[in-house]
Amino acid sequence: MIKTKTSPGNSAAPEVGGGAPKIWLQRRSVAILGVAVLSAIALGGGLLIAFKHSLLPTFLNDAGIENVTASASTDEANPLPAGANLLVMPFEEMIVNITATSETGRLTSRFMKVDLALVYDQAQDEQGLVESRHIYMRDAFQDYLRQLTDRDIEGTLGLVTLKSELLRRARAIAGSNAPHELVILGLVVQ
Repeated sequence: MIKTKTSPGNSAAPEVGGGAPKIWLQRRSVAILGVAVLSAIALGGGLLIAFKHSLLPTFLNDAGIENVTASASTDEANPLPAGANLLVMPFEEMIVNITATSETGRLTSRFMKVDLALVYDQAQDEQGLVESRHIYMRDAFQDYLRQLTDRDIEGTLGLVTLKSELLRRARAIAGSNAPHELVILGLVVQ
């Protein structure tokens, strides 16, 4: 059944009646079915990965993807050379202001107190630059710490990033890879 509807200034346009609800229901059911199928596939894949199913490595290797195991151990990432003579150089406690965001979204200032120690290899520091550049390292550390926000030091990832950034600065100032590790003895945020 086709009706024509005219209005002043417009041409006659045919209007289809009766078939529109049927098409709409078909499209809706296809969309719901598609979402259900995709959800089932995602759930199955998630469960397969979560429970480390025995078929997963076989499936991945058939697709040409290698299984690689990563280790976050600092000993493997930065191995000690033979004959290493490790020394610990403590820093005085540092207190700096960091930027924090309050619950209302306003920027505020908080105090952060950090107690650090640098572990370095005396065998790689032949000229004694690590000890002589101690105050420059402290200054570089304080400059970096003042730029931080409370979210930068949140969680384990924040602490790992903090240690790696400070160690990178210590190595740059020492001019060698003698600084082996940075130990955070204490970290308190107001």
